[in-house]
Amino acid sequence: MHFLLFRRMLSTVPVLVIVAIIVFMILRLTPGDPAAALVGDNGTSADIAKVRASLGLDQPLPVQFANWAGKMLHGNLGDSYYMKQPVTRLIAQRIEPTLSLSALTLVFTLLVAVPLGVIAAWRHGGWLDRMLMGFSVAGFSVPSFVIGYLLIWAIALHAKLLPVQGYAHLSEGIGPWLEHLILPAFTLSIVYLALIARVTRAAVAEALTEDYIRTARAKGISEVRVLIRHALANAAVPIVTVIGIGIGLLIGGVVVTETVYAIPGLGQLTVDAVLARDFPLIQGITLFFSFVYVLINLLVDLSYMLLDPRIRY
Repeated sequence: MHFLLFRRMLSTVPVLVIVAIIVFMILRLTPGDPAAALVGDNGTSADIAKVRASLGLDQPLPVQFANWAGKMLHGNLGDSYYMKQPVTRLIAQRIEPTLSLSALTLVFTLLVAVPLGVIAAWRHGGWLDRMLMGFSVAGFSVPSFVIGYLLIWAIALHAKLLPVQGYAHLSEGIGPWLEHLILPAFTLSIVYLALIARVTRAAVAEALTEDYIRTARAKGISEVRVLIRHALANAAVPIVTVIGIGIGLLIGGVVVTETVYAIPGLGQLTVDAVLARDFPLIQGITLFFSFVYVLINLLVDLSYMLLDPRIRY
């Protein structure tokens, strides 16, 4: 087990290296000059050249990458061009809102999507099943920012039930923290909920056609136990797989949702960094998100052995 964990962790290193190279090259090859953005409209060519030299942007790309990679290996992601602070500090300052929003979204999604998918599979072809399929199509079709603005208008502005925007830290209390996260978490969960509910429905519906389900029912086992202990347990692998894959949707949705609700998290920080062409900050945030995604998928892979003992690596 320990050897497997070490091997899987080691396999994430090439992935992160490739991500680092791709992000580095894309940022350098896209139009625009961060030095010009820092100098402003009134800056001269000499001013821009001076800033480029101070930032090391006048050096060849391989040298720039080698310098950045060398610092990164020592835990230093560089300093933000625009905010003049270490990237690691900026990420640490903004990580709580993003983790809070992601965790609340994930909990809400799992509590709703999995039972909904199981019931829809149990009542295959019924009205609930048809409603779930319709909701899945709508959830994938409507952009999250549209859902966010509709919820802000209906619940925050019209009904005045929840705050429009902003974030309250956990240190301010659970109540204010939840009030500011309910709408963003619901907005972010729509696509994720549709995905997991649909896959759960398909996996459980397939499991319900197996012989062991017929045998369990013939033994007089209650329908609830058949659904949970037998059908859902044997359908857990594809469900857990899509949960891990959906983390990518969750990361992408965080950027949009935090911007809509003005939440000062990593998503909003990413938007600010892109607009300012802040290379070190964009690279640092991208690597952080990539590491989280790789780590989640590693945990998903390891969970297969617990969910299905037949699976061995």
